[in-house]
Amino acid sequence: MKDYSSKKFNKSNEPKTPHNKKRKAPPKSNGDMSYKNEVKAMFSNWFKNNNRVGYVMSKQDIVRNILTKLTTKQESSFQIAIDELNADGYIEVQDDGLTLVLTQKGVNDFKKMSFGSK
Repeated sequence: MKDYSSKKFNKSNEPKTPHNKKRKAPPKSNGDMSYKNEVKAMFSNWFKNNNRVGYVMSKQDIVRNILTKLTTKQESSFQIAIDELNADGYIEVQDDGLTLVLTQKGVNDFKKMSFGSK
């Protein structure tokens, strides 16, 4: 007789194998990708309509055109989206933290860019 006391069994008395283990959820990311992309799309759409190098998106423009249209889930991705657009060189953030300036790369790329908005 075999000694099975050292092996782990599940409820159906079968040895645990990889194919009958529960799948784990992926780790939580810092902001959901789709919400972040929707926020990026809001910025790109606004800049597509005001498409000149050095064009300034003021605090009033951000509040009127972006912040008032955000859902609660998009709000958590707002700062992440701004940081990524800045890091990628599409916009420059001024010292006040809310004034955005369109760069040459932004002018060139926002026309053909798609972030997967709604």
